[in-house]
Amino acid sequence: MKSFINVQDLGPLDKAMAEAFEIKNDRYKYQHLGKNKTLMMIFFNNSLRTRLSTQKAAMNLGMNVIVLDVNAGAWKLETERGVIMDGDKSEHLLEAIPVMGCYCDIIGVRSFAGLTDREYDYAETVLQQFIKYSGKPVFAMETATVHPLQAFADLITIKESWKHTVCCNSAATNKRPKVVLTWAPHCRALPQAVPNSFAEWMNAAEDVDLVITHPKGYELDPKFVGNARVEYDQKKAFEGADFIYAKNWSNPGVTNPADYGKITCEDRSWTVDTEHMSWTNNGKFMHCLPVRRNLIVTDDVIESPNSLVIPEAANREISCSVVLKRMLEAL
Repeated sequence: MKSFINVQDLGPLDKAMAEAFEIKNDRYKYQHLGKNKTLMMIFFNNSLRTRLSTQKAAMNLGMNVIVLDVNAGAWKLETERGVIMDGDKSEHLLEAIPVMGCYCDIIGVRSFAGLTDREYDYAETVLQQFIKYSGKPVFAMETATVHPLQAFADLITIKESWKHTVCCNSAATNKRPKVVLTWAPHCRALPQAVPNSFAEWMNAAEDVDLVITHPKGYELDPKFVGNARVEYDQKKAFEGADFIYAKNWSNPGVTNPADYGKITCEDRSWTVDTEHMSWTNNGKFMHCLPVRRNLIVTDDVIESPNSLVIPEAANREISCSVVLKRMLEAL
């Protein structure tokens, strides 16, 4: 595997899931693969779970790890071609990338959307330059439009939780879990990377019933929505749900390109609270974290026994381990 951006990059998803559970049972089984190999993690944006889980996964596989915070410990980087570099940016990404590639075997990149130019963001301009010029395998640690490591971990978490549900409730044996991706309000404009990937991966899983609910005008890109049902009435969407995945995203600009990256709805009635969860089938609550409490979700919901946010975060180590293992095997 030379790059990892979308679910298709993993090949058959059932095999990847089996590999994930194998690694979870023995996290150090493939430590020999990373001996004398180096992972470089490049952060253009802040991180907690991605940084820690990716570094831990690499260490489990025996790798050395270099972490570069572009905005804190390196020259400011220019990313555009044809620019006269007479400002505060001292180095161009086109020189920096091949230099980085000299010092490692695999590169992970985290670079968020600018939310001002939809075409630029959805072309994955920064990530694609790393793939083209580094000469090394590259994987996404969240990009302008996708967060595949998070979505992979989300799917692992849903599979684990649903298996437990089936074991405890025979009526659920032949039922596909209903998974609802719900928009929730936020005080800042956020990218669509997490909901995009979540929808993409749930569609790829095939054995879940995915419903996406959000205010009108917040439609995600159709290539990620896939076969999911879109329901604008949040209560109808929640009815009978087994999993509720809450996430804010700014306007994707699908129905009105001029709205891209803007907050065009601030309706606090979309906040997931106890009443919302009462509409579900004793549903489990999920969120990628960090979460704005009492804006995205109320304290009582995120702290309830049905909250999966911590197991979900823990599974980030497992999803990344599978990706790094595949990349090491291909070196």
